Amino acid sequence: MSDATNRLATETSLYLRQHAKNPVDWFPWGPEALAKARELDRPIFLSIGYSACHWCHVMEHECFENEAIAAAMNDHFVCVKVDREERPDLDSIYMTAHHLLNRGEGGGWPLSVFLAPDLTPFYAGTYFPPDDRYMPQRPSFPALLTAIDNAWANQRDRLREIGQSVVGFLTQAGETGPTDRVVPVALVTDSLRTFQRSFDAVHGGFGTQPKFPHSVDLRLLLRVHARTGSAQALDMVTLSLTKMARGGVYDQVGGGFHRYSVDAHWLVPHFEKMLYDNALLAQAYTEAFQVTGDEFFRQIACETLDYVLREMTCPGGGFYSTQDADSEGEEGKFFVWSLAEVERVAGPDSADIAVRTFGVTEGGNFEGHTILCRSRSDADEAKRQGIPVGEFRAKLAAVKCALYGERAKRIHPGRDEKILTGWNGLMIAAFAQAGAAFGEARYVEAAGRAADFVLANLRGPDGRLFRTCGVGQPAKLTGYLEDYAYLADGLLTLHEAGQDRRYLHAARDLAGMMLTHFADTTAGNFYFTAADHEELIARTKDLHDNATPAANAMAVTVLVRLNALTPDAAASAQVARTLSACKSLMEDSPQAASQLLLALDRHLAPSEEFVVVGPAGSPEVAAALRLVRAKFRPHAKVLAHDPAAPADALLPQLAAMTNLGDVTLYHCRDFTCAAPAVGLSAIETACR
Repeated sequence: MSDATNRLATETSLYLRQHAKNPVDWFPWGPEALAKARELDRPIFLSIGYSACHWCHVMEHECFENEAIAAAMNDHFVCVKVDREERPDLDSIYMTAHHLLNRGEGGGWPLSVFLAPDLTPFYAGTYFPPDDRYMPQRPSFPALLTAIDNAWANQRDRLREIGQSVVGFLTQAGETGPTDRVVPVALVTDSLRTFQRSFDAVHGGFGTQPKFPHSVDLRLLLRVHARTGSAQALDMVTLSLTKMARGGVYDQVGGGFHRYSVDAHWLVPHFEKMLYDNALLAQAYTEAFQVTGDEFFRQIACETLDYVLREMTCPGGGFYSTQDADSEGEEGKFFVWSLAEVERVAGPDSADIAVRTFGVTEGGNFEGHTILCRSRSDADEAKRQGIPVGEFRAKLAAVKCALYGERAKRIHPGRDEKILTGWNGLMIAAFAQAGAAFGEARYVEAAGRAADFVLANLRGPDGRLFRTCGVGQPAKLTGYLEDYAYLADGLLTLHEAGQDRRYLHAARDLAGMMLTHFADTTAGNFYFTAADHEELIARTKDLHDNATPAANAMAVTVLVRLNALTPDAAASAQVARTLSACKSLMEDSPQAASQLLLALDRHLAPSEEFVVVGPAGSPEVAAALRLVRAKFRPHAKVLAHDPAAPADALLPQLAAMTNLGDVTLYHCRDFTCAAPAVGLSAIETACR
C-alpha cells in the first residue's frame, strides 16, 4: 500500500482516516463531493461504516486497497466515505433505503449504496467480496461496479424511477396516528406478553442468534414488575443479566460488554465494545441491584463503569466512542487465551481455579483458543472446587488482575477517540445513576467531569449542540435530536445524583431547543434533524428503538422528567401529542418502543417526591440521600434542599421546606404528604 494519502487523511473520524491510504479517490460527505458528481454526471458510491466494524475492515482490505478495483471505482463513480457514528442522519436514510431496495432484508455495515447525483438511492447492499466466492447470492464487487456502470449508461430512467420511489416512502415513514387518543398505562404492563413470546427461557435474552443485549427492554420489564409484582417479568431480567455477565460477551478480565453474541448462549461475541452498550447495560444492572439486592449485579455494573474510566475516558473527562474488534488483523485476538497462557499467568497456586472457573481447555471454544466465560456463581463454583467462598473470591480477583496485566502487554485493538455528544449523555446518566444508587461519589464525579467537558466543548455560543469533537480538536457537525435528548437525560440524572442545579438548568435549556428546532407540532413528534439542518432527500423521524433508544422516545422521556420538576405547558402538550401519536407503535410493537413505554410509565405514574433538607454537603444529608436511593423508585423525584442556599426559580416549592432540628425528609405521594421524618433513624424507617 502506498504512503500517499487521499482527502480522508485530515478528517476527525478514525474510520475515515483508516481509509486515508486507499488508492480509492475518496471524498468525505460534503459539497465538494456532491458538486463533483453533478459535474461529471456520475453515480455516487456511498460507503458507510464505523471504526470498530470487522466487516468494514474486511471490505477495505479486500476491495478498497486493491489497485484494480480502486481504478474502476475512480473511473466511473464519485466515491464517498461516511462514519455512521458522526452522521446518523445519513446512515438512517440510506439504511432504510437498503431495506426498501432489498425488500426488508437485514442491513448492517459496511453499508454500500449507489446514488444518483441528486442523492436518490437506486441500489444498496452491505459487504461485497473481491471475487465470485459467494455467487449467486452476493456478486463480486468488481462485477457489481460493471453492472451499475452499464445500468447508469443504458437504464438511467429506470434507476431514477427506483430512486424516486424510495424517496416517496422516506418522506412518509415518520407519519404516525392521531394526536388526541387516550393512551392507557395498560400498554406498559401488556407489553409483557410480547416479551414472553420471544424470551429464551434457557439462556436469557430475546430471540435466537445473534443475541443483542436489549437493555431498554430489560429496564421496561423491571417497571412491569414494579407495577404488577410479576415474578416472570423479574425472572426474565435476572436470568438475562446473569447469563450475559457470565458469558463471553462480557469481558471477564477487563470488564465491560462486547457488542453482541453470535450464538444463542452469549459465548462468542462480536468483539468490539461500544460506549452506548456499556452505558445502557450499566443502567440495567444498577436497577436490577436496586430491585433484588443481588451484589452480583452491582459488581457487574461497577466493573463495567470502571472499564470505561480506565480505558474509554479522555484526559478532560469525556468518553471515547468505541474499541475495535480486531488487533493484528484478527478479530478477538486481544481477548482470547490458550490453556498454557492461563496456567502460566495464574501460577501454580491458582492455575486450577482459573482454568476450572473460566472453562479453559486445550482445544478451546473459539478457533483453537478460549473465550473466558463462567457457568456458575461464586458460591457454587467455590463449592464445586471445595474452597471457602471468601478464599475463592480473593484468589479469583488476584487471577483476574494477573490476566489483565498480562493482556495489557499485547497489541491493543484500535480505539476510536472521537467524542460524541449523545453517547456521552448516555454514559453520564449511567455513572450518575450508579453513583447515586451505590453511594459511590467517584461515579457521580466522573459524570460531572464528562458533563462539564461536553458543555464546554460541544456547545456553541448560542447554546446549541455539536455532534462530535476529537480530543484537542474543535467540535463539528450540528447536533441531532438524540444529542439533545440523550445529553439532557444524562444531565437530569446527574442533577438528581449530585443536586447541582446548573445541570437542571442546562437540561431545561436543551429541552427548549428540542421544542424549538426539532418538534413537529402537527404530527405530534420530533424530527431527527433540526429545521436548519443540511437539506437531504428526506427529513426523517427516529421512532423505533435500535441499539440505542429512539431519539423521539428519549425526547419525550426528558420532557416528562422535566415536567415533574418544573411544569411547562408547551412541553406538556408535546408529551401528550407524541404519546398519543405513537399509541399504535407501543401497542403493536412494544419491543420497538420500550423507551416510549418507559416514558409513558413515568408520565402516568402517581406523583412521588422525596426532599432531603439540611446543609449542603453534610454527611447526614448524604446518608439520607443514600437511604432514599437504595431502592428502585423509577417514578420518584429525589431532591436535596439547603435552606441557607439562594432560592431557585425552577424549584420554588422547596422554599417552604426547613430542617426541623436535624436532617429532615419530606415525602409526598399522589398529592398527599406524610409527616416529616427527622433524623437518620426516622428517615431509614420512612424509606423502607
